[in-house]
Amino acid sequence: MSFNDNARLDPSQVEDVRGRRGGGLAVGGGIGLVILVVSLLLGVDPTAILDAVPSDTTTDPNAQTAADCKTGADANKREDCRIVGFVDSIQQYWKGELARHGTPYTLAPTVLYTDVTEAGCGTASAQMGPFYCPVDGKVYLDLAFFTELQTRFGAKGGPFAEAYVVAHEYGHHVQDVLGILSSDQRTGPGSTSVKQELQADCFSGVWMKHAADTGYLRAPTQADIASALDAAAAVGDDRIQRETSGRVAPEQWTHGSSAQRQQWFSTGYTTGDYTRCTL
Repeated sequence: MSFNDNARLDPSQVEDVRGRRGGGLAVGGGIGLVILVVSLLLGVDPTAILDAVPSDTTTDPNAQTAADCKTGADANKREDCRIVGFVDSIQQYWKGELARHGTPYTLAPTVLYTDVTEAGCGTASAQMGPFYCPVDGKVYLDLAFFTELQTRFGAKGGPFAEAYVVAHEYGHHVQDVLGILSSDQRTGPGSTSVKQELQADCFSGVWMKHAADTGYLRAPTQADIASALDAAAAVGDDRIQRETSGRVAPEQWTHGSSAQRQQWFSTGYTTGDYTRCTL
């Protein structure tokens, strides 16, 4: 999958705080919301990693930032610019599509960070994976996750796997905009949590069906779609449980099985209609 070289990117939709570390944040009730909306399987107990963050703040004045991402050509060369391009395309699509159905869409920034940062839902840690925070209406992403997606979860990776992850998180924002993002934290195959995650997978597929229509991207190839499906399978509850504990415990599922995640992504991509994403 590649971007149109002459596409004009809007980096203002991405807040780049990589390399910075702020003061520690009291977690309190925020952790429950983080657990609710973290997009891909947590793999660890967040309460074990939300230690106090060092209070010093350091930045590299010579480091490249997302603000430097101006064109599709930049997105074809740099990973952070690729994320900017995905965010721009995803939000342009949902803004137009929801408006067509009479619902105004509110732009949600993506925050690129390194290791740890402060979020409206509490302290965001890279170990938690990408997530959407409904308190401040932002997506949080440490780019190191995409390496972990391959080394830890066994995905093949690639730009379209990244696109799937970003679009999934914005699927949660769409749920928020539509007023259907639930706070129910119960687990299990029929839980609201699993249904919400599968719906976000479906929303991801819907955007991918229309990605080229936004003008930022070329139409995806079959290899691109296969890459997204591979990423979806890699983060299925059953696959992760089997690889980490040697057994599958459906009663603990929060995101759905590999087959379910692939199925609902495919439903979104095949129909291109978000109203077909109701579980």
